[in-house]
Amino acid sequence: MRDRGMNLRQGTTAGQRIQANPAVIGQQGIALLTVMLMLLILSILGIASITVTSMENRMAGFFRTTEAVVAAADSCEGLGVNIIQQTLSPPGVLPASFIAPTGPVPAANATILTQEIYGTSPLPSPAPTGTLAENYADSAATDPNFVMTNVPGFTVNGDIDRLYAQTKSGQSQSSGVISTELVYRITCTATNAATGSSSTVTSVYGCLFGDTCVKKVS
Repeated sequence: MRDRGMNLRQGTTAGQRIQANPAVIGQQGIALLTVMLMLLILSILGIASITVTSMENRMAGFFRTTEAVVAAADSCEGLGVNIIQQTLSPPGVLPASFIAPTGPVPAANATILTQEIYGTSPLPSPAPTGTLAENYADSAATDPNFVMTNVPGFTVNGDIDRLYAQTKSGQSQSSGVISTELVYRITCTATNAATGSSSTVTSVYGCLFGDTCVKKVS
C-alpha cells in the first residue's frame, strides 16, 4: 500500500510538472512541425532535381537530333554541287552513275534535271508546257531532283535550280578567256523519320563549264 501510494504521488507530481510547464508541450509541437517542413522541403527538392534531369536529357536529345538533321542536309548540298560539276564536265551529260536505281536522281527526272542545269528550254513533261529551265518552280519537298537513300533514319531530298547565267571576266583553269558563270540554287531538306523534325539548307553557287563551283550565298 505504501509503495502504491508513493507511485501515485510520483505520477501526480510528474503530471503537475508538465502541466506547470506548458513550454514543454509547445516545444514538442514545434519540433514536429519542423520535421514536417524539412520533409516537405526535401520532397520538393527531390522532385525538382528529377524534373531538371529529365529536361536536360530531353534537351540533349533534341540537340543531337538537330545536329544530325543539319548534317544530313549539308551532305545533300555537297551531292548537289557534285551533280552540277559532273554534268557540266565533258561529255556534258548527267552521268549514268547518278541515275536511279543505282544513283540518287529518279530516272523520270533525269532529263529535266539535265536541261535545268544547262538552261535548255522548254522543259519536257512532267513540267507544264512551255516551262522555262531557269527558275523552274519545283521544290525539294514535293518534286526533288535527287533523293539520298544512304542516310539511315532520314529522308533527304534535294532540288537544283538554275537561276541565271552571267559573263565573267577572269582566268579559268583551262584558258584565260572571258567565261560564262552559271548560278544555281541548291535546296536540301532532311527529315528525321522518327521525330518528324526537319532542316532545310539553301545555298547559291556559281559554276563554270568544266570547272569547280564556288559558294556565293548560303
